[in-house]
Amino acid sequence: MTRKLTETSAFPRLTLTAIALALTLAACGKAQGPGGMPPGAGGPPEVGVVVVAPQSVAITSELTGRTVANVIAEIRPQIGGIVQNRLFHEGGEVKAGELLYQIDPAVFQANYDSAKANQARAEANLVTVRLKTDRYQELLAAKAVSQQAFDDASASLKQAEADVAATKAATEIARINVAYTRVVSPISGRIGKSTVTQGALVTANQATALATVQQLDPINVDVTQSSSEMMQMKHALEAGSLKSAGAGQATVKLMLDDGSFYPLEGKLAFSEATVDAGTGTVTLRATFPNPKRDLLPGMYVRAVVEQGVKEQAIVVPQQGVTRDQQGRAVSMVVNAEGKVEARILKTERAIGDKWLVSEGLKEGDKLIVEGLQRARPGTPVNAVPAGSPSAPPKVAAPAGNAPAAKP
Repeated sequence: MTRKLTETSAFPRLTLTAIALALTLAACGKAQGPGGMPPGAGGPPEVGVVVVAPQSVAITSELTGRTVANVIAEIRPQIGGIVQNRLFHEGGEVKAGELLYQIDPAVFQANYDSAKANQARAEANLVTVRLKTDRYQELLAAKAVSQQAFDDASASLKQAEADVAATKAATEIARINVAYTRVVSPISGRIGKSTVTQGALVTANQATALATVQQLDPINVDVTQSSSEMMQMKHALEAGSLKSAGAGQATVKLMLDDGSFYPLEGKLAFSEATVDAGTGTVTLRATFPNPKRDLLPGMYVRAVVEQGVKEQAIVVPQQGVTRDQQGRAVSMVVNAEGKVEARILKTERAIGDKWLVSEGLKEGDKLIVEGLQRARPGTPVNAVPAGSPSAPPKVAAPAGNAPAAKP
C-alpha cells in the first residue's frame, strides 16, 4: 500500500519536469537559425563602406621654422660721450624718432658754437673782398689800377667764397654731432633691455648695441623645405596634375609649439633664390599679422603652407587603408558581384585623417572602412553605408596582416 502511494505521488513531478524540458528545448530551437546556428549566421556579414568620389583638395606642406621680427634696429651711438639719461622702459613700445638716450652734449655744443663763429667771420670777410673786387673792376675800366691788381682781387674773392663754404660744412658737421647726442629710435616697435646705464661711457659705432628695437606687427616666419619636394611640386604644376594656388596668394596657417593653431592666417612672402649646400633646403618666408604680440621672435612653429590645388583627387579615410607584409598600402572594396576584393594602392600623402590616393581606386568603388575583420578577399558581404545603425563597429585590420591582393 505504501509503495503504491509513493509511485502515485511521484508521477506528477516527473510529468512537470518533462514538460519544462520540452518548453526549454522549444525556446532554444526558436533562438537558433537553420542547422542550430545563431540568427543571421547563414547570411553574408555586413561591412560599412564609403563610395569613392573625386574632389578638389588643397595640397599643403607642414614645414618647421621660427618666427623672426619684421624689422630689427640695433641702437648704437654715433659719437662718444657719457650717457646722461635713459628715457625708455625696457620691454616697452617705442615710436620712431622717440628719444632713448641722452649723451652729454657740452663739448659738441661748444664745437658747434665755434663753427658758427668761424662761418660768420668768413661771411664778413667775403663782403669786404667782394666790394673791393667790384671797385677794382670799375677802376680797371678807367685804367686807374693795373690788371695785376684786379686779378689779385678776383682771386681773393674766390678764396673768400671757398672759406665761407668750408666754414658752412664745418658748422653742419658740428650741428649733426650735437644732434647725435640725442639717440633716438629709428623705427617703431618693442625695445629690449638696455646694455648701459646712466653714467656709462659710450663710443662711436661701438660693437655692443645699447638696445634693440624689433617691429613685431607684422611678424615673419622663416621655414625650410627640401629642394626635392619643391622640384616634385614644380613638376606636378608643369604636368597639370596640380593647379597653382596663385602667385602671392598662397595662404599659410601656423601651428604653435603646444599644438594649437594661431587664429590669424598669413601669406607666403617669398622663396629664397638659392639652396643651402649643407642641408639641401630652401627657405620660405611667410608674413603674419600680430596685433596682440602673441608671436615673439625665436618661437618654434610649424607652418602649413598651401602650395596648390589638386582637381579630381581621390581621398579615402585612413581606417580603410592597411599595409601588407611587404609594406604596400592595401584596401578592401566590394566589387560588382558583392564580394570582397583587395586593391594595392599608391598613396601620395596624408591630408588630415585621409589618404590621397593616386593609383588603385576609382570613382564609384565601395571602400570597406568598417568591419574589416570580417572582410576576406573573395567572400560575399552585405555592404551598408558606413556610420549607419546597422554598420559594424570600426575595427581596422592590424598593420602588416592585411590579406594580399589577388593577382
